[in-house]
Amino acid sequence: MHGTPDFADWLAICNLKAAYCRLLDTKDWEGWKALFTHDCVIDTSASGGTVEQGRERFVAMVARSLAEAKTAHQVHSPQITLDGDEAQAVWAMQDRVVKGDFALTGYGHYHETCVRTPEGWRIARQTLTRLIVEMDRPGA
Repeated sequence: MHGTPDFADWLAICNLKAAYCRLLDTKDWEGWKALFTHDCVIDTSASGGTVEQGRERFVAMVARSLAEAKTAHQVHSPQITLDGDEAQAVWAMQDRVVKGDFALTGYGHYHETCVRTPEGWRIARQTLTRLIVEMDRPGA
C-alpha cells in the first residue's frame, strides 16, 4: 500500500503503542503480552539489555525484572510508514524506572516493525536505543 496510508491503520498502531505503555506500567502482563506476535524479536542490547525471541520468554523476563519497580513510559512523535500489512515505526521515548534505592530516566527511541494479524496490529520486532540515561537515588 504505497502512497497515502489508511489513517485507520496509522491510528491503530498509535493505539497499540499507547496500550504498550499503559499495560507495561500497570503490570498487566497478560494484556501486554497480547500486543506482540508469538515469534517477536525484542532487542535492548544497544541500551545494555539482551535480545529476546518469543513473547512468552520476553514478557516473563520483563515481569521478573520489573516486579519490584515502579515505571512510567511515554512515547512521542510517531513516524510510521505503512506498506500493506506491515508498518515501520519510530517512537521518541522517555522512561522512568524506580526500583528500591535506584532510579533511572532514559531518553531514546523505539524502532518497531508492526504487522497486521487477525487480532489487529501487533509488534513483531522492536529495538530500543537510548541517547541519554540519567541515574539517581531517589530520597537520598
